Amino acid sequence: QVQLVESGGGLVQTGESLRLSCAASGSIARVRDMRWYRQAPGNQRELVASIDSGGTTKTYAVAVKGRFTISRDNAKNTVYLQMDSLKPEDTAVYLCNAYITVPLTWSASAYWGQGTQITVSS
Repeated sequence: QVQLVESGGGLVQTGESLRLSCAASGSIARVRDMRWYRQAPGNQRELVASIDSGGTTKTYAVAVKGRFTISRDNAKNTVYLQMDSLKPEDTAVYLCNAYITVPLTWSASAYWGQGTQITVSS
């Protein structure tokens, strides 16, 4: 059984910072790409940032580029999202996603965290 658990959400004011964490645990052979998505009420889920297994290739949504930084610690199977200069339009539920290979089947599947709420007040 594989789980992704996010932490670090909360309520902040415009211009402040938050750091999200997402830790993968369970029967894991390898954690591949990891991603952060967000979904605001009435909106479709959107990809915020992604990072490859080696931590070298990172991509960002246009809306967050230059303000958010994705990173990972492979020793801890954890991905982070440093969010600076937060804006009210960043308000959403942020979800962690990871492609994980499990030892039982040696196939990779997508796993999701439960989501963490970020609210940015103006």
